Amino acid sequence: MTPSMTDSAVKAAMAVIASSSATTQEKIEMLIEMAQGFQKKPKTAQDLWNAVSLCHQAHELCAEDNLLWKARAKAGMATALKAIPDVGEQLLLEAKQQLEEALPILQRTLASTEGTLRSLPGGKPSLQLLSAQQCPLEFAPQEEVAETQMNLGLVLQSLVPFNLARMSDSIQAYQKALQVFTWQKYPQEYAILHNNIAIAYLSMPLTSEKESLRQGLAVQTFEEALKHIRLIKHPREYAMLQNNLGNALQYLPSSHPLENILRAIAAYDEALKVRDAKDTPLEYANTISNKANALFNLPDNPEKPEGGNLKNMRQARAYYQEAWEIFTQHGQTEQAEVVVQMLQELETEIGNS
Repeated sequence: MTPSMTDSAVKAAMAVIASSSATTQEKIEMLIEMAQGFQKKPKTAQDLWNAVSLCHQAHELCAEDNLLWKARAKAGMATALKAIPDVGEQLLLEAKQQLEEALPILQRTLASTEGTLRSLPGGKPSLQLLSAQQCPLEFAPQEEVAETQMNLGLVLQSLVPFNLARMSDSIQAYQKALQVFTWQKYPQEYAILHNNIAIAYLSMPLTSEKESLRQGLAVQTFEEALKHIRLIKHPREYAMLQNNLGNALQYLPSSHPLENILRAIAAYDEALKVRDAKDTPLEYANTISNKANALFNLPDNPEKPEGGNLKNMRQARAYYQEAWEIFTQHGQTEQAEVVVQMLQELETEIGNS
């Protein structure tokens, strides 16, 4: 599955590592550290393939006394494979296999060092493979196990549309990661995990009579996270949760649909305290188009719905037009087309009002 590398700098660096007097352990660590660099801010898909190749080379150097680094190489390959654009089912299946092979090794290593050292100095780990400097002892801290479970959940969630995984298994992996990534110590990871769990609930194929249950669980999950994720400390995660809470509320089956739409709009307004056209244009465009969807269905006076919603539809039109301009400007063709369809439908409704 690993392609031949075309990046001359990577080839040159690997040649230096191969010919150096460094120990095998040091070479493994250098290869994985290089792979981390490619994964942090990849400019092209080739950067991610380079990371896969580097982790593969590190894995090949690992012997039985390098089991922990073998697991880290597998986890690194998996996260790089998952991040490759237009990732297909075969790459996802390989990522799943690598993570499932890495997890037992990491868990065994954690168990064998229990009581020696449980977390990294300074608290928060980077969600990347640990470098030798971060982890001077040969052990797998609980955060590394949780990170691998988090990534496994993401891969399983991505495999569900191919009918190659169950959403319940994805949720279970996320919940295991939450045992470590608590809101007190790791609020950002906590927020991302709750976001993923809620989206998993919304994506679960359940019978129609259970649809309201899964949507209700999604709303509860977003709301639980928002009890602890605050606007001032973690604005990006706060906005993400509020935006997605609004989406869940819009389509939540209820005997009080207008109340849910009003709650959804309030959630979008919270997200828009963070998202703006200048600093986060695509996130902003997503939120205003979501808010437009809600306004489309909201009477101008909720207490007198028979009065229509011409004012709200006009506001929705303004939001859709602004979102279309941003999506078009940033080359988001698919999202722009969806907004155009909504604008056409809205113009018809306004014309009939």
